[in-house]
Amino acid sequence: MPAFADLVFVNGSVLTVNADFALASALAVTGDTITAVGNRAEIDALTGPDTRVIDLRGGTLLPGINDSHLHGCAFGVASPPLSLDLGHPAVESIADITEAVRQAAERTPPGQWITGIGWDPGYLAECVADPSRLPTRHDLDAVSPHHPVLLQDFSGHACWVNSAALRRAGVDRATPAPPGGVIVTDGSGEPTGLLREGAQVSVQQVLPPLTRETRATAIRSTLAHLRALGITSYTEPGLGPGGEQIMGGALAGETLDVYRQLLSDGELTARVSVLLLPVGMSGTGAEFARALDGMEVSASEDPRRLNVIGVKIFADGIPPNKTAWMHEAYLGGGCGALCVAGETDDERVAEVREMVRHAHAAGYQVGVHVTGDRGIDTVVDAFEVAAEAHPRPDARHYVIHGDFLTARSMKRLAEHGFGANMNPTIKWTIADLEEELVGPERAAYEWPYRDAIDAGVTVASSSDAPVTLPDWRQGIATMLLRESKAKGRVSGPDQRITLAEAVRTYTAGGAWQDFADDWKGTLEVGKVADLCVLGGDLLSADPHDIPELPVTLTVLGGEIVHDLLTG
Repeated sequence: MPAFADLVFVNGSVLTVNADFALASALAVTGDTITAVGNRAEIDALTGPDTRVIDLRGGTLLPGINDSHLHGCAFGVASPPLSLDLGHPAVESIADITEAVRQAAERTPPGQWITGIGWDPGYLAECVADPSRLPTRHDLDAVSPHHPVLLQDFSGHACWVNSAALRRAGVDRATPAPPGGVIVTDGSGEPTGLLREGAQVSVQQVLPPLTRETRATAIRSTLAHLRALGITSYTEPGLGPGGEQIMGGALAGETLDVYRQLLSDGELTARVSVLLLPVGMSGTGAEFARALDGMEVSASEDPRRLNVIGVKIFADGIPPNKTAWMHEAYLGGGCGALCVAGETDDERVAEVREMVRHAHAAGYQVGVHVTGDRGIDTVVDAFEVAAEAHPRPDARHYVIHGDFLTARSMKRLAEHGFGANMNPTIKWTIADLEEELVGPERAAYEWPYRDAIDAGVTVASSSDAPVTLPDWRQGIATMLLRESKAKGRVSGPDQRITLAEAVRTYTAGGAWQDFADDWKGTLEVGKVADLCVLGGDLLSADPHDIPELPVTLTVLGGEIVHDLLTG
């Protein structure tokens, strides 16, 4: 007699996401493991008096979702109640933002900081009506003269501050812009309150340091948000000394210690893969090597729940005014700044190669933040050089963002078993703006899912939260439709992929990136019971309706952690 299952799921579509994308109608779980996948009769044979039977009610059972690039602590810090939500559609104008700041000032003791995140000039009515109209410190001074205010944009490349914050940071008309940064000034040379790239550090470094409890509160908030979305795994892409001044310090090494404590206390309701961050955006190869060699990483008490898996490297974001490393110049950098690109950059190429070589030789997986075709080519070349100098099987290095992958780089990624991590919800968010910045042809190609998959590249999808919300349903819709958020305009229809391919990028692709494809990422016998249930038939849904399909149940290792289905 077969042993009875603890949980069975019936009356729905079971998307196994196996190699054939086979469909089933029922599934059984015993302990933390999937023990049967098949039809109702097969699963009924495993149903005993103590088995919990879950009626899917015509819904869809998927593997647990893996958001493979999500700043967990930073997302929590950037979300209410720790920070103002300034993303669209929460706000639609500068006036909406100033009103939110005014209300925050009324409830905050004078002198304490007010922070927010998510504003995007592409969705602010005043900026849309007049592209020369940018947010300024004067907008914030009028409603918050006695509180320093720091409002991070959606991308992390710019922040908007008031006069009180500039005074705290010691930034005035005589302050030189740091390497890799821009202090935006008005016609008289006075700072406007907009700081780009490395210039943000001047204000971020005078923020009160995050306490250990604040970090824990932020991660708990993120975990609750992810449970409700069916997300059971994510990659925390960069924690360490290089994160002390990034995202308000949420990427600092102490955050990893907090994750360890949450794991020990039984509060880590997601599987978290961590990339170390030895240096920040402007680190040199020598600085990177010293920092990485000096990092001590203790073994996890449960590597399937928390695991340091690799190292994060920044390849672009510098030199000054550059937000993407392109072969040809373009109008970019956020808020209409000219982005200079196409120069030789021999020194930076050498630094990137050295950082990749050192991390690879040390045995780490390497995830490299890089945007732009020239930058991606440079990084893929660095992967190849490192692998040839220090051969080792199955390193699974990958480019983070991969927005302008070239045919040359895709071919080499596939040949060497390297991957690409892409961001469909960023595509959805910025498609209209990018058409203006890089031109319609390049904007349409941006995030070339079809070409990458056809080239044999393993692709994983992610939100890069808090850059966008971690809503994988919108990501699926975007990969199918290639439509923009603001105008619904199609951007690159030839890069659309199928539903099966899109689902794989959020499940099996993420598991591959985690070196965990042998035990998670698909619904197959013997794999861990990480599950997501949608209240509707994903296979027959209009792609436009996918973002509205409710997540009704989330299971992590056989334990139900979110339940709207059974009451």
